[in-house]
Amino acid sequence: MLLNITPILFTALPDVIHAIAKYEVGHEARELYFFREGTIVMWNVSDLESGNILQFLKHYEENSYTLELIHAESELMTYMYTESGKKCHIKDGNIILTRDATNLEKYTFSNVIAQSVKLGIWETSLGHYINTVEFVTEDLRTGKKLRMSQREVLRKQGELFALRHLINLSSDLLDTPDFYWERDDLESLYQQIYGYFNIAKRTKVMNEKLNHCVELVAILSSHLSDRHHIRLEWMIIVLIMVEVAFEILHYVDRYLVK
Repeated sequence: MLLNITPILFTALPDVIHAIAKYEVGHEARELYFFREGTIVMWNVSDLESGNILQFLKHYEENSYTLELIHAESELMTYMYTESGKKCHIKDGNIILTRDATNLEKYTFSNVIAQSVKLGIWETSLGHYINTVEFVTEDLRTGKKLRMSQREVLRKQGELFALRHLINLSSDLLDTPDFYWERDDLESLYQQIYGYFNIAKRTKVMNEKLNHCVELVAILSSHLSDRHHIRLEWMIIVLIMVEVAFEILHYVDRYLVK
């Protein structure tokens, strides 16, 4: 059986919307989880159906990702059932469910995997960001004139802090969501899947890269500000020199007239 996880971007008020198809396939329900962060997780849904669902959702997307990025970061996983009495878990890339698994356990799998997919989107975005400022480090190393304006640097700062906000403030990547605090079994399952996808380490690496980018942009901003101040100082000096020259001419003119 297939589990399809696809990143999209749409606006919804609840944290997650759980939908169950009216008709079953293979004596099993087709289930969908729509997450507020912009990811949809589909259980027991064929490629044709998932494509139709994504096409339908395009009407409600905002700031859509490119098709290339969506295909690159989407995941397709298999899941299977085991005897009742055992615990749900993930092993060797396969999701193992018990026959009496509840919707909450499926939600827990969906929640963590959706986080992993979303984190992959942000990792790619950060990679693209780094590529756009890579030439600056070479300019700094060789002592060349910077090829960025103050406005471009300010825009880069905005992109950087927006991404930092998404990772550290608008998501649950750094801590266990409140939903699991009073559900010990689900929290244990959440932590297992969270560890399997290495989300903590990936988030830490991203923050280290973000810190480096912040330092780089801060250096650029400081350098351009200093250059601007120096330009202003020279303008003031030139104006003073012009004023002194006019005073001298005025004085000489009065002296010659006398």
